[in-house]
Amino acid sequence: MNVHSHIVETLQQGVVLDVSIEDLHFRAYVVLSEPDINLVADFVPPEQFEQDGDVHVAAISHPDEVHEQIQDITFNMNPGDAAVFMCSDQRTYLDALEELGQSNNAIQD
Repeated sequence: MNVHSHIVETLQQGVVLDVSIEDLHFRAYVVLSEPDINLVADFVPPEQFEQDGDVHVAAISHPDEVHEQIQDITFNMNPGDAAVFMCSDQRTYLDALEELGQSNNAIQD
């Protein structure tokens, strides 16, 4: 998987990325959060829901799930969609960022 991303915004709970995976370009919200769909509106702005495209949400509870969860979500995405990755702990969060093209060194600095 050829992944490129850059940080668009830093949130209290995580980061917002613009991600390119081959021909798919999307906005990703990667956050350290309990897996509660009701919390999505706390870090995804209302404009994101108003735009064309769907908002996909995945809860990632363990680092071993990162690759599969991200692959499953991105497989089902269309141009203009966004993805929210709710990571249960710091290790899972950092692994998700790495899977989305961010190095751990850049995130931890």
